[in-house]
Amino acid sequence: QVQLVESGGGLVQPGGSLRLSCAASGSMLQINYMGWYRQAPGNQRELVAGMPSGGIAHYADSVKGRFTISRDNAKNTMYLQMNSLKPEDTAVYYCHSNARTQSRGDYDYWGQGTQVTVSS
Repeated sequence: QVQLVESGGGLVQPGGSLRLSCAASGSMLQINYMGWYRQAPGNQRELVAGMPSGGIAHYADSVKGRFTISRDNAKNTMYLQMNSLKPEDTAVYYCHSNARTQSRGDYDYWGQGTQVTVSS
């Protein structure tokens, strides 16, 4: 079993910055992929940014140049630095990971979500 715990959400004014964190813990043999998704009211959940282990980060067009995803593999932690935030970035942000455990093999895990609100 793998647990993902997000932190760092909150209320910020347009143009401001926030940094989200996602800590993975549990009996994982390896982490294949970690990424951030978001879901605004009435919308489908969408990929914001992702990073495969040993791979290259990729971003949604709407956040390119403003958001940066990074990972600290030693701590099994992923970050999302969000700059130049816009009201349309308002959503619940979810941490996602595809990880391998002995009992489930490669499996998708989700965090509980953290609210990001961009408003003046």
